[in-house]
Amino acid sequence: MGKSYIDKLAFIEIKDRKVLETCSYGKDKWYIPGGKREQNESDQEALIREMKEELLVDLIPATLVHYGTFEAQAHGKPEGTIVRLTCYTGKYNGVLSPSAEVEKMDWFDYSRRNETSPVDHLIFDDLKKKNLID
Repeated sequence: MGKSYIDKLAFIEIKDRKVLETCSYGKDKWYIPGGKREQNESDQEALIREMKEELLVDLIPATLVHYGTFEAQAHGKPEGTIVRLTCYTGKYNGVLSPSAEVEKMDWFDYSRRNETSPVDHLIFDDLKKKNLID
């Protein structure tokens, strides 16, 4: 049986050496904010739309920088379903605040890694290795 991929984008925001995580209603894991690309959207278009929908901020396209792409088994999906998470950093206008889609947001240090999805574990490891989070 072949692998299937879920193509997602994520926005890595770090403040005070902690990374921003969100939790949607009914979910048991936290995720770096972002979401799935819609038809024919570029990385930037998808990420800008998702951040507006989830956290009510406007990403500034010219500031977006590719951080890295990570792949892992998708949480709660059949074995062989892989999340491919293309991550960006950047600046935004507005104040981060959970929308109707998002139950809560919080800032995580490395000690809270296990509360997040498997693909986020890879990002936490990378951020820690690069000494960007505590």
